[in-house]
Amino acid sequence: MKIEAITLREIQMPLVHFFETSFKRIFGRQILLLTVHCDGLEGWGECVAGEDPFYSPEWTETAWPTIKNYLAPAVLGRTLSTARECVPLMARVRGHDMAKAAIENALWDAEAKEKNVPLWQLLGGTLGEISCGVSIGIQDSIEQLIEKVQVELAAGYRRIKLKVKPGWDIRVLERIRSRWPDILLSCDANSAYTLDEIEHLRKFDQFNLLMIEQPLWHDDIYYHSRLQSELRTAICLDESIHHARDAAKALDLGACRIINIKVGRVGGFSEAKKIHDVCASRNIPVWCGGMLESGVGRSHNIALSTLHNFRLPGDVSASKRYWKEDIIEPEVEVTPQGTIVVSPKPGTGYTIRQSTVEKFTVRKETFRASVK
Repeated sequence: MKIEAITLREIQMPLVHFFETSFKRIFGRQILLLTVHCDGLEGWGECVAGEDPFYSPEWTETAWPTIKNYLAPAVLGRTLSTARECVPLMARVRGHDMAKAAIENALWDAEAKEKNVPLWQLLGGTLGEISCGVSIGIQDSIEQLIEKVQVELAAGYRRIKLKVKPGWDIRVLERIRSRWPDILLSCDANSAYTLDEIEHLRKFDQFNLLMIEQPLWHDDIYYHSRLQSELRTAICLDESIHHARDAAKALDLGACRIINIKVGRVGGFSEAKKIHDVCASRNIPVWCGGMLESGVGRSHNIALSTLHNFRLPGDVSASKRYWKEDIIEPEVEVTPQGTIVVSPKPGTGYTIRQSTVEKFTVRKETFRASVK
């Protein structure tokens, strides 16, 4: 599998409905898509970095030059037997895991196509159908939130996750839990609280939540361990976990009882599988988080979620929840039972809608191996 060229592009896709977290409210996504051209095959990857450096230090305007000037030159012209062989080639660059993941995951797609096998099987997945949950952002009112929860439950989703922040938490959870006492419910704070608010955070225990996700600092593990010892509710770590060492450390310290694996956040499928295996060895369940991906990133999340320790419903929901028009065919659909049936086709199992991609593209550049 010789890497002959890499095409990087930015597409802009409007959301069906605004999405708000403790960071900000957004109405659309600027997404970096990456195509690796290998011996006549194309593999597609997505850089899940956001439009701003809020979720992580990475954002679209750091990812583009990092890929162009460092990561693409590190792999162009190389002949690889497997996608994972690209990892040491990019290791000289510290951090920039979302940019690295775009390249590595595109190569996994290309390898699956070359070997004529589904990507999920190449990854070692065993689940032919995955359970789906939804993440619902902060709304203009609790009534608006209740309407959205009702819609998602009617669609069959198996877990509801609510974004929370100071001022939009206890009262909101009270209303939702009183309306639906038995649904699988969790919340995500995106680092909105500090350990000084421990008495406030103890109030979350009354709502029988599956978990509270990343309540404290985005780069913290130790203080989460102190908080977890004070809460009955399971803490789930997201932003704090960048590699298998972080996962092992968090579990050693008792910082969480659940881990969210986002393939972009951890640098690609290879590291995601290692984190999965660390958690599986300690009987800690994992689930796949979402980053408002296009169909390319969504298809990768589906493939990852077939690994056996993805025991909790992830944020891998239907295309139509976010996009009026997705860039893959068929679009991702969720059954009335709240599941996604995994495709048996080679690669991701989805076809790129080239004309739709071109329609959304606002910049594009192709990098080729230098001639020696």
